[in-house]
Amino acid sequence: MKGALTGWRRNLAVLWLGTFIAGMGFSGVMPFLSLYVGQMGDFSKNELTMYSGITYAVTFFVVAVVSPLWGKLADQRGRKIMLLRSSLGMAFVIGAMGFVHNIWILILLRFLQGLCAGYIPNASALIATETPKESSGTAIGILTTGYVSGNLIGPILGGVLAQVFSIRLTFIITGILLLIVFVLSLTLVHESFKPSDAPIAKRDGSLLSQFKNPTLIITLLVSTMIIQMGNNSITPIISLYVKELMHNVGPITVVAGIIAALPGISTLLSAPRLGRLGDHRGADRILVFGFVFAILMYFPQGFVSSVWTLGLLRFMIGISDGALFPTVQTLLSKNTPRELTGTIFSWNQSFQAAGSMLGSLLGGAVSGWFDYNGVFIFTALSLLLNFIGVLIFIPSMRHPFAKHSVD
Repeated sequence: MKGALTGWRRNLAVLWLGTFIAGMGFSGVMPFLSLYVGQMGDFSKNELTMYSGITYAVTFFVVAVVSPLWGKLADQRGRKIMLLRSSLGMAFVIGAMGFVHNIWILILLRFLQGLCAGYIPNASALIATETPKESSGTAIGILTTGYVSGNLIGPILGGVLAQVFSIRLTFIITGILLLIVFVLSLTLVHESFKPSDAPIAKRDGSLLSQFKNPTLIITLLVSTMIIQMGNNSITPIISLYVKELMHNVGPITVVAGIIAALPGISTLLSAPRLGRLGDHRGADRILVFGFVFAILMYFPQGFVSSVWTLGLLRFMIGISDGALFPTVQTLLSKNTPRELTGTIFSWNQSFQAAGSMLGSLLGGAVSGWFDYNGVFIFTALSLLLNFIGVLIFIPSMRHPFAKHSVD
């Protein structure tokens, strides 16, 4: 037993570092991607906006389309080989972005980056299958802090590297870091993978027919999309909202950066604790708490008059993220046949990528119709409708403090 515990704990430590570096690498190049697009040619403002949007969105689009295919292959060949495919592929693709001088080549590389995606969901799937069920919530909660903290530190580190060196060198450094992730995953991660012995007839059926509770799975995947949509609807306008609250006076970019980082900090602090609490008290209770808390924290953000109040509420949103994302993954893991874990986690990534696309599009549209504060109210209403759907389609969630078997 001790050796087995050492095995999954070592996997968790290595994959935490891997997801941290991966999250840092992805988020580190995003803040200045539009600036880099501007270096690809002499574009007008409208052209720059259009090309930046395409460059940003194409990766999410590809991830949403191909993630289920990679997940199915992971269940057939193992999750570790998917970790190696993703980390090595992205190391070369992102590193190559530092050498391009043509916008269409950059867009092509961003397309290929989407094809190479999948490190984080496959890390989650491997941890879910290699960790004892009674500890899976804790493990996934801890793993969540890896990519959350990477996403938190990435923009700061990327900005410093771009300022001290250059944007091009930042891409190359990111590629080198991802190459290190490949080596760590190759040498230190262990997976006791065995191909499924399920009958061919069963495996040839539809994906949902292989789950005991397909409605639960669909509801959780849609929840992932809406939660991510809510988070991403805020991202494009947060700095503009801060500028408005500060009346265009003071260190706006510094304050906006801090406020943008606050949810990540609170997620980093809360996710492991909420994961452990879910293991002991029930993941469904944590999910209900996450939805209610998020709705209560999003609504007032549309009515604040002080940047300090906004900062406090944004910090609180990170707590709801620390409850929602890991708990959805935990419930997916505990209600998924072992041989389909990679598939369902890749579907989860696909829905998350779709949420990112929808959030960016709807956030911009809603802010144009109702100003910036309308985005927060829209997000709160979206989560409220999502929560109502959870209560309708997962009946046990209506009584989270009663003893039941969802988790």
